[in-house]
Amino acid sequence: MLDIKDFSFFDTKNNSFDFKGFLIKTTSYWKWFLVGLIITFSIAHQVNVRKQKIYGIETTIAVKEENNPFFTSNTSLVFNWGGTSDKVQMISTTLKSRSHNEIVVDQLQFYIDYYKQTEYFLQDVYGSVPFKILLDKNQPQLYDHFIKVKMLSYNTYQLTIPFQNINQSVVTYSNNRISPVVVPNKDFVKRYKVGQNVNLPFLHWKLVLEDLSKFKLNEEILIRFNSFDETVSKCQGIKVVIDEKAGSILKLGMEGTNKARMVDFLNATVECLIKRQLDNKNKFAENTIDFIDKTLSSMEKQLEDSGNDLKDFSRNNSILDLEDKGANFKEQLLGLDSKKDEVERKISYLSSLKAYLKNSVDFSKLPAPTVAGIDDPNIVLNVSKLISLSIERSEMLYSTKGQVFYERKDNEIGAVKKVLLENSGSLKEVLTNDLNAVNTKLQSIENEIKKMPETNQAYINISRKYNLSSSIYDTFLQKRSEASIVKAANLSDIQFIDPAKDVGGGLLGPKTTVNYVLAFFIGLLVPLILVFLLFFINNTIQNIVDISSLTQLPLIGIVGYKYSDSNLAVFERPKSALSESFRAIRSSLQFIYKKQSLEGTKTLMLTSSISGEGKTFCSINIATVFALSEKKTIILGLDLRKPKIFDDFNIKNDIGAVNYLIGQKTLDEVIQHTHVPYLDVITSGPIPPNPSELILGDTMKEMILELKNRYDYIILDTPPVGLVSDAMELAQFCDVTLYVVRQNFTKKEMLTLLNNRAKRGELNNISIIFNGYENKAKYGVGYGYGYGYGYSYGYGNGSGYHEEDEPRGLFAKLYFKLFKRKQE
Repeated sequence: MLDIKDFSFFDTKNNSFDFKGFLIKTTSYWKWFLVGLIITFSIAHQVNVRKQKIYGIETTIAVKEENNPFFTSNTSLVFNWGGTSDKVQMISTTLKSRSHNEIVVDQLQFYIDYYKQTEYFLQDVYGSVPFKILLDKNQPQLYDHFIKVKMLSYNTYQLTIPFQNINQSVVTYSNNRISPVVVPNKDFVKRYKVGQNVNLPFLHWKLVLEDLSKFKLNEEILIRFNSFDETVSKCQGIKVVIDEKAGSILKLGMEGTNKARMVDFLNATVECLIKRQLDNKNKFAENTIDFIDKTLSSMEKQLEDSGNDLKDFSRNNSILDLEDKGANFKEQLLGLDSKKDEVERKISYLSSLKAYLKNSVDFSKLPAPTVAGIDDPNIVLNVSKLISLSIERSEMLYSTKGQVFYERKDNEIGAVKKVLLENSGSLKEVLTNDLNAVNTKLQSIENEIKKMPETNQAYINISRKYNLSSSIYDTFLQKRSEASIVKAANLSDIQFIDPAKDVGGGLLGPKTTVNYVLAFFIGLLVPLILVFLLFFINNTIQNIVDISSLTQLPLIGIVGYKYSDSNLAVFERPKSALSESFRAIRSSLQFIYKKQSLEGTKTLMLTSSISGEGKTFCSINIATVFALSEKKTIILGLDLRKPKIFDDFNIKNDIGAVNYLIGQKTLDEVIQHTHVPYLDVITSGPIPPNPSELILGDTMKEMILELKNRYDYIILDTPPVGLVSDAMELAQFCDVTLYVVRQNFTKKEMLTLLNNRAKRGELNNISIIFNGYENKAKYGVGYGYGYGYGYSYGYGNGSGYHEEDEPRGLFAKLYFKLFKRKQE
């Protein structure tokens, strides 16, 4: 379990988090933030240019009751849809219905796609092409396959169809049937004249030019024939919103990549709805006109026959004398016969209505009651409402929400039928009584006529028949004229408020500005999170604050990062800052020796937690600074398991300390001189099977004593104390132990182990060297075995710093000053 106190920016004295230090350190990762912003802005740009723009188009319509201006009590032929609320719901449902959208899609031929290939996507160019495709809907068309049309001139185009296999599908739009077809196993390429019929097994069309202003020479357009049903399903997704503040206002909307296509569809769907609604509204009048036309057709023959009979009778008799004698009866009979015919027509209509209501389920073809002279407002209104409900019911068959409304309409129709049957039954009883009264009067007059001469009786009967037919015929002609006037004067209840129109704008996405803003914040946030996690997950030593918070052992010096390959940094570049850091360590060691009153040869041991922390590098350069001060110095390579020193001095490791310890060689034989004045080296030699036992032997003591007689300084390069115990066995021979800690490499828990060893006395006079130090620590970057030239060095108190050698750069200086304040 990690403890927050282990982190670099936790102040153990004040028990608080150093946010300022964390912020300063974080800003040193400006390259990370820059890269993050470059990546996120690049992604945002690619999204903006690769993704098609989505637009929104809307249209607004109003639904209100439009009364016929020619409506009277005698010409009640107006189609009644019911209340405005029901009408709005009905229209909303109709606009999403399959039956309605099938009409619109077929009218606009929206199952044909027009595309143009752009750099990143296929662009819908409906409305931007100069030609139009005229299909033979009874013939098959290549289904769901791109057809390339290239305009070569105003009169010629090239048709290209890339076939990848011989089995393709074709669609016949007259019945929406998809069937297989065999095509050539190669690309089909052929030129055609504009306006020429194309008749192929898989294609039947005629291409005609419509708008020459859109013509572009050699422009290639891709055409695709889609499934009619799938296209209709997509169009059913139209948005229909009822205005909350004005319940009679509907807003229609669509979203897509082509504004011209959406404008055409929205306007066409409203125009189609207006036409259908007006047609349904005129259905009442049309049914009446059809009924009257059929009645007039049958009465024309009857009127013609009665007229011929009257003509024949007039040739053989004196009409004037007969008319004078029967004038009184003729006028009475005409009135009573007309009344009788009117009542009989009403009774006949009511009987037919009753049978129709009981035996039929489609009431959309009912004629108006006024055609039979029925002016009862209840019957007229209910017949009109029944026709309306019946038409609405039939239109809901394919609606997306039709089932719910379908059941509701059935209930409404049933209720209207019940009321209508009751009203018609009551009226029929009244009319039957009226008919009996008329028949009684007619019988009385007919009895009086029978007393007249037979010639007069014959004339009265013939003229009576003719006059009745003529009167009825004139009545029906008048009613037909009224019905035609009512039909012509009908207005749709649906009106455009704002037709769909591309006025620019309407962009819904992608929101380029929003994408760039998001890219900016994500580009900052992701690196910030990574840096934050890196700080709080990384458990390595990062700076001096880490060391001081984890151990009370003194820090003898700081060694910068080395960028060269050679470990002989002091010898090769004696005036470098890195060399000065080792001279600062030399001064600190001399201060320690003086404080301990050590005389004669000084023995120094360097160790670390694990391999790779720079023991050998520090051993070589500390020995070098002593040698350059003309002190006889020797490096004793005692890392018997992993010898390294010999490569840097260009010497061999054939013989070394191991050979001396096992008695094979003398001390003079294992000592090797280097090109560095006053500096000798004893390498480790061959790797032995028992390195620990060799170090524990008496021969080791003898070698150290002999070396003390010959040299001023003995530097022991030992194995890592965190891995093996060899260094602890060698501690008895040393005056000072230098423990190497490498920035961003040594784990923090290793210092805890070091504290425990110091408390137990396993290591003596321990001081710490902070190696590989960089002010701008590149956390998380590769841990190659190398060190660099640091900025900071000095003498005196062992801190290793000089005021004049502050680091360059804004962030480095800020952190340097922060570090100084913490040290103070």
